[in-house]
Amino acid sequence: MHQIAPVTPSPPPPRSSGRAARLLGGGLLACAILSGVATSAMASAMVRNDHGLLTVAADSPLAARLSVNSVTLASPSRTIPVPGEIRAEPSQSVSVMTPVAGATLSLPVTAGDHVTRGQVLAELASGDMALATTDAAKARAGLDYARRALLRAQGVASAGGAATRDVEAARSAWLQAQAEDDRATARLAALRAQPGQGGVIRLTTPIDGTVSAVNTAPGAFVTDPTAPLMTVTGTQQVWAVAAVPENLTNTVHTGQAVDITFPALPGRTTHGTIAAIEPVLHPDTRTLQARVVLANDDDTLKPGMFATVTILSPQPPRIMVPQSALLMNNDTVTVFVEVAPHAYRRRDIEIIYDDGDLCEVTSGLSAGDRVVTQGAVLLNDD
Repeated sequence: MHQIAPVTPSPPPPRSSGRAARLLGGGLLACAILSGVATSAMASAMVRNDHGLLTVAADSPLAARLSVNSVTLASPSRTIPVPGEIRAEPSQSVSVMTPVAGATLSLPVTAGDHVTRGQVLAELASGDMALATTDAAKARAGLDYARRALLRAQGVASAGGAATRDVEAARSAWLQAQAEDDRATARLAALRAQPGQGGVIRLTTPIDGTVSAVNTAPGAFVTDPTAPLMTVTGTQQVWAVAAVPENLTNTVHTGQAVDITFPALPGRTTHGTIAAIEPVLHPDTRTLQARVVLANDDDTLKPGMFATVTILSPQPPRIMVPQSALLMNNDTVTVFVEVAPHAYRRRDIEIIYDDGDLCEVTSGLSAGDRVVTQGAVLLNDD
């Protein structure tokens, strides 16, 4: 007889990994649903709803997660950025000219040099200056002679040895000499001459500042007294001139605060106020120029530098709330208002959205109302 070999049963096929994943995902989903239900149930248990009045137990975890703040009036500023430019203050920019013609002897300074009040900028040899100096010396000598002649005539007359007409003649000569001396002295003062200058005129700066332009050279002969030889610009104070477009001119007024930034000086912001506004629009750019006076003790603001002038236009006081306090339901916006300690009631409001974290409330709230600003979604009055 033939023996029949025993048959070994084959092991069961392995379970599909996809099925395992589906089972695991279903389990996690069920856990999440159960957890959410539990959380909702816990929140409902911590809130007592009495016809829309929600009361939260003071010692509950939910109360610790609610932030309540009073509604206040805020006066936000509208910012108006406009292009600007740094300019030298006209009263601090001086054109140095020679009062008389002459040849340039020396130029101790060059463009870009910092100079102080009274410092010599140039020396010129001038025939007119020499003549004025000589006239002043002759006038002083004539005045001294006329004064001594008058004293002699008065002495003789007092002794009975001279006629009255001699004294009057001496007095007239002294008065004429006095007038001539005054004229010559005034001429030297107009030329800003110093004692001992002779025919050399020294041009000095009347202000502290920087030499911004030089229009002559040593040896050059200056014939036009109206042509500036150099320009000294005072930079301890400068102007920031803002170009305000025509459609914004009604929103800009003197005294408004501004913030000024500079492309050439990253990170630097200068604060100031509008000091003056030009009354006439520039016809080519249709802009109105507003001027801000800036201190420039460190000399970093250079005339001609570009700037952005941000004008801060204050707005009327408004009720503002954080957007975190808002609850949206279709087209309705509500907030929870605290009507008693740990008691809240839902209130419909109307708002105007802003770009920041706050929005304006146009109706539904008053200054002093206490609003839930954090955790409002945890309250459930359904």
